[in-house]
Amino acid sequence: MRPNQISLETAKMMAEKLNMPIEHVMHTPPHILMAKLQQAEAEKENTDES
Repeated sequence: MRPNQISLETAKMMAEKLNMPIEHVMHTPPHILMAKLQQAEAEKENTDES
């Protein structure tokens, strides 16, 4: 499988938000990355509301 075609800056941002190594971000399918980002944002919102 080819690595994702995203910039290094985007990969770094995703890695920080998802608490994943950049290598994993680059090789995880895009639809799974988007689902994980949405889940992380929802968890952040729930934590902020409490």
